[in-house]
Amino acid sequence: MSEQKQKGNAVALIPLILFVGLFLGVGIITGDFTKMPLNIAITIAVIVALIMNRKEKFTEKVEVFTKGAGHSNIILMVLIFVLAGAFSKVTEDMGGVKSTVNLGLSLIPGNLLIIGLFIICMFVSISMGTSVGTVAAIAPVGFGISEATDISAALAMATVVGGAMFGDNLSMISDTTISAVRTQHTKMSDKFKVNFKIVLPGAILTMVILGILTHSATISSTKDYSFEFIKVIPYLLVLILALIGVNVIIVLIGGTVLSGIIGLIDGSFNWIGFLKAASEGMIGMEDIAIIALMIGGLIGIIQHNGGITSLLNFVRSKVKSRRGAEFGIASLVSAADISTANNTISILMAGPLAKNIADEYDIDPRKSASILDIFGSCFQGLLPYSPQVIAAAGVAGISPFMLVPYSIYPIILGISGLAAIIFNFPKLNKRKQKA
Repeated sequence: MSEQKQKGNAVALIPLILFVGLFLGVGIITGDFTKMPLNIAITIAVIVALIMNRKEKFTEKVEVFTKGAGHSNIILMVLIFVLAGAFSKVTEDMGGVKSTVNLGLSLIPGNLLIIGLFIICMFVSISMGTSVGTVAAIAPVGFGISEATDISAALAMATVVGGAMFGDNLSMISDTTISAVRTQHTKMSDKFKVNFKIVLPGAILTMVILGILTHSATISSTKDYSFEFIKVIPYLLVLILALIGVNVIIVLIGGTVLSGIIGLIDGSFNWIGFLKAASEGMIGMEDIAIIALMIGGLIGIIQHNGGITSLLNFVRSKVKSRRGAEFGIASLVSAADISTANNTISILMAGPLAKNIADEYDIDPRKSASILDIFGSCFQGLLPYSPQVIAAAGVAGISPFMLVPYSIYPIILGISGLAAIIFNFPKLNKRKQKA
């Protein structure tokens, strides 16, 4: 088995292909990508994965599944989903979501709302260091904006995901950045400078495109857009705490408690209503939490059976030149992220191989770390089965596939990364890097 894992086993990827195929196939046949329930699709894929590899006992395969589902990143993601559900529901019942949306609608012209939403998500994500937490906290506001304007929900939700991925890619406290820096043996600040130069033009271009797409957006004049500023404070607290670097768990708990206090004071609910709202919010995130656990377990089995190793080895075998090596690193992390739908795990998996390639072809570790993070974030914001996209689509009650055509920043992020490789940008002076 160990020899098989070292060489890789492409057959092990069948459950993942089946999962995506069920989504696409049912959607194409019915003309509606919401027809195939995510939890059923992932369950079928998991069953197939457990049936495969008959050389191992079923109980051993189940144990591999549970270890994958119980990975620290997956459990943290589930905890964030649950806490974000409580925050969103309590804040909604208190009137915070409506007041926050109405404040924006009152102060910002309709054609600038989506740009403003993108910028807010950028700052929250780069400050909190988590795209999942950003999407979970801000998506309800984005959906509220789409409901009050003629801006499509898919565009609004994709914008939230795009802004979140910008911050995830650059944040110095993001797991993806830390993983990229550690595996490439470079410094956090050095990687940030190189990465920022590559992605900034793309972020600006994204804002321009969003402005063009929503230049004629109008706000319904038949609705009441009154707001109470005190009910906006929980979101301001979340933003401020995020900007000063407070842990996302503390941010969400603090926001929920403050929303509860405000709701109790103004009579939006009593303390039983507060607890009930928090409970309903948590229950509302059960589906996405279960899906995240199932995907984590599925990837655990695929990795155990050598499926991901086969992808990485195939990509490495195609590298022949320095520029090809940079494309190879991009392909490594892209293949890993497509397989795992987790950019942190994909960077940790592809990182050691990427480091070997970078050393062999004399690629600056600042550049290799940036490439890893950029392409991991790019596909994380594009995959219809990534936690970020699923969470955003869930808030709006639409299919994750509907977000893909509007995933402007992730697409431009990938193009920016490719351009940086093709044109050898930015030009870097040789320097000694600390291991």
